[in-house]
Amino acid sequence: MVSRKEFLVQVVQLASGGVLLTLGGCGGGGGDSGAFTATPTPSPSPSPSPSPSPSLACGSTGTAITGNHGHSLTIPAVDLNSSVNMTYNIQGAADHNHTVTFTPAQLTQLKAGTAVTVTSSNNLHTHDVTATCV
Repeated sequence: MVSRKEFLVQVVQLASGGVLLTLGGCGGGGGDSGAFTATPTPSPSPSPSPSPSPSLACGSTGTAITGNHGHSLTIPAVDLNSSVNMTYNIQGAADHNHTVTFTPAQLTQLKAGTAVTVTSSNNLHTHDVTATCV
């Protein structure tokens, strides 16, 4: 019989694609200390089909943000499939924050490789933020 800990390690390994994770235990039973480390397992050879698409890095920094003074934007790749508006903080290294909102259509454009420009919230000034994915 597979213990709860062994089962969770296997689930984490499958879901994370072999990334090393440290998780807190579920608590109760098993006499476990409450923490375990999932170690990656080698990928099967050949790779299962279809291959997962590569992760996109999406966001904006520097001159892609007009009048920038330290702001930056990062959009998680998983958000590119959102069916609702997604709002992000762009404070970065600046001493104040702004937010930008992308619609599902704009997120789809980003996923397709098209640059999208949105205007930040007003915090005594605004910024045009051009986001891209690579």
